[in-house]
Amino acid sequence: MGAHHDHQHPEHTHELSPDADRRYLTAALVLIAGFMAVEVVIGIIAQSLALISDAAHMLTDAVSLVLALVAMRLAARPARGHLTYGLKRAEILSAQVNGITLLLLGAVLGYESVRRLITPPEVEGGLVLFTAVAGIAVNVAAAWLIGKANRASLNVEGAFQHILNDLWAFIGTAVSGLIVLLTGFTRADALASLVVVVLMLKAGYGLVRESCKILLEAAPASLDPEHIGGELAAWAGVVEVHDLHIWTITSGYPALSAHVLVDEGRDCHATRTELQGHLSAEYGIRHATLQVDHAPASPAPTESEAHCADPHGPVHRAA
Repeated sequence: MGAHHDHQHPEHTHELSPDADRRYLTAALVLIAGFMAVEVVIGIIAQSLALISDAAHMLTDAVSLVLALVAMRLAARPARGHLTYGLKRAEILSAQVNGITLLLLGAVLGYESVRRLITPPEVEGGLVLFTAVAGIAVNVAAAWLIGKANRASLNVEGAFQHILNDLWAFIGTAVSGLIVLLTGFTRADALASLVVVVLMLKAGYGLVRESCKILLEAAPASLDPEHIGGELAAWAGVVEVHDLHIWTITSGYPALSAHVLVDEGRDCHATRTELQGHLSAEYGIRHATLQVDHAPASPAPTESEAHCADPHGPVHRAA
């Protein structure tokens, strides 16, 4: 009988305010950026690619934190004009940029690591070990700070995972420094760098994949459109569900729209309310747009065409 929009936003269980989140991320950023600058200098002095790789990884961590902070401010702006969702997808775009940067940097460092495996330079094992141990402490502190922020955000969670990856990378670098110091096996430095590269590629791929899914309007992995469509079609009085779309506006903000046809004697408004309540309670979809109409008298196979000039997506009908 006409479209209805449920404008309730998802309930955020996160208790901290956005200001508190920004403070935690800013503190982590200061830690990471400060140590990164020191590590680059020491890495050059020690001729350690592992340390320079760690510093490059920390650079992407710092960039991801900066983008997360910027995205938080942009996403908080109210929707206006042509931006009907506001700038809520700013964090998704920044996550994608961060992921692409990780992949590119990983490729460059991977090439350099292989080159150093073939012709290894002299490496100051003691300096590498000392710096890596300090890096472990810095990353533990940064991970603790980011862990207290709202990790429901793809950006914040991405930054948190980067810090954890960095922690493992520093542990690997510390081991390589110890090996070089005790045995003189300088190729251990390049091998540790390759471990960092693998972690960077893994994190970058994950961020690009998840951000692309959101930008391409794919349904969240936790929501099965086929199952939900069949469930709605089996609802009492529902004849057909078509034009069903499920997507993510931004992290933790699923949305759904569908055209629902009900029996001639059925109350369209009551059915819409029931379905929206079910979607909210069962699937956490609190932004649902359902157009509910009475089914025409024509046979079921043509009902979709009768209501939509260009019906798209699978059609779900009552058994």
